[in-house]
Amino acid sequence: MKISELKSNFKKTLSGLYPSEEVESFFNILSERYLNLSRIEIALNPDKTVSEMEDEKFQKAILRLKIHEPIQYIIGETEFYGLPFKVNKHTLIPRPETEELVEWIYSEFSNQQSTINNQQFLDIGTGSGCIAISLAKYLPNSKVSALDISEEALKIARENAETNKVEVDFFQKDILAAETLPKKYDVIISNPPYVRELEKKQMQQNVLKHEPESALYVGNEDPLLFYRTISRLAKNHLNPNGKLFFEINEYLAYELTDLLRGEGFKNIQVKKDIFGKDRMIKCNLNEPAR
Repeated sequence: MKISELKSNFKKTLSGLYPSEEVESFFNILSERYLNLSRIEIALNPDKTVSEMEDEKFQKAILRLKIHEPIQYIIGETEFYGLPFKVNKHTLIPRPETEELVEWIYSEFSNQQSTINNQQFLDIGTGSGCIAISLAKYLPNSKVSALDISEEALKIARENAETNKVEVDFFQKDILAAETLPKKYDVIISNPPYVRELEKKQMQQNVLKHEPESALYVGNEDPLLFYRTISRLAKNHLNPNGKLFFEINEYLAYELTDLLRGEGFKNIQVKKDIFGKDRMIKCNLNEPAR
């Protein structure tokens, strides 16, 4: 079979399920993975022969795409903040909005790296480890720890740390049941479950059917559950002038601001993402040192 035939069949099979641009993107991603060919190389070599084994890989991928399995799970990896990350059904697929959170944190501390060593960072609900590993990579003088309730997610996170050649102290903990943390930190970060059950109808099928529910959803009756729990733990485990960063539900910024203020946090700042939605928040317990 020629590449042109493979591509034509691929697009025809998936045309009713996805927009044409997305199908094209899927084909290019799989071609790079299975054929080791770039988009340009495919365009320049339409008559190149595809082996039976290569064709079989595409057919298996098509079956998974038909049930709306994310392409990142099919190829087993994604990119986040310029770094490679393995992902699977036990981990959320990192979002661009979370890259913005990492960039915000990085911009706060990157100019201090030459003068301040061993700043302690904690990522709560680390999943694939994307936040913790990115910070460890780009803030090399920091000491980064990360926790998650899922041992399966932590297994992937540890593999990602090894791939990216960074040291992160990963440990398992159910944050909702935690009464304490191992030590004090200069920065605590979390991208906790914040999608309310009532918002599920807004989610795409690939998310609804395949990404881990425990990492995404929170009950309608108490949507700030994780934020309240983490902020109360942070009060006792942040060093003086330590900072707390969250990724947040765009609809709950005001409620979360009130919660943090009520817990004694100061200098609360909400930041919008590239889509103009309230997506991040930072605060600290003490006034910054003058």
